[in-house]
Amino acid sequence: MSRLDDMIGRLRAAFPDNDSIHTSVDLASITVSPADLPTVALMLRDDPALSFKQLSDLCGVDYATYGQDEWNTETAGTASFSRAVDASSVGRLSFGSEFELPDIGRARFVVVSHLLSLDHGVRLRLRCDAPDDAMPVVPSLTTVWANADWYEREAFDLFGILFDGHPDLRRILTDYGFVGHPFRKDFPLVGNVEMRYDPVKGRVVYEPVSIEPRVLVPRVIRDDARYVSGAVEEEATAAAKAGQSAA
Repeated sequence: MSRLDDMIGRLRAAFPDNDSIHTSVDLASITVSPADLPTVALMLRDDPALSFKQLSDLCGVDYATYGQDEWNTETAGTASFSRAVDASSVGRLSFGSEFELPDIGRARFVVVSHLLSLDHGVRLRLRCDAPDDAMPVVPSLTTVWANADWYEREAFDLFGILFDGHPDLRRILTDYGFVGHPFRKDFPLVGNVEMRYDPVKGRVVYEPVSIEPRVLVPRVIRDDARYVSGAVEEEATAAAKAGQSAA
């Protein structure tokens, strides 16, 4: 039995009522509810049979458009470029063109933590759904793993996920006056505001975005006139003759 298989058995013994425990590629995975997260996290860290003492990463996930393609095409070709013209996802190019998010039948926001057990040489993915899409809240893990502090601030900044019990939940990557959460699927790609230095006011000011929506994917098919006129073949023939003369 491999170390991963052995850990799956230990996790199922520790949490017999949790049927989400399974192997995901090369690590173990478990999903818990926000109410159970603090207790489960402590057991994962302190139980010698588990001993997940290291938090390697923590991030947010937005499943708003999960499983939806940007565009569909049976064969690759010039029609594929239409994705830049006929946008089929939220927040693509401009304001005022957004549409309602689809009902995916599950929690939109999920907090995913990756743990490492140095004693057993196994990694674990710990998932926790935020049940309220409008106000996603999950318990903070800072009391279990101190380095969750900055990870949770990042998830709050980029996804708007709130962490109950976090000692100092502030933005960490965006500016102080930033509006919105840029990693959400419905955040406009052009942003919400732009900033510039105002010499009259003597400070940086924020203004509505003035970027004109434009297609950035090239759709130009260039025809080389030399192939039409036969110039390429003539050039190749001349080069070959020049090589023979030099020999």
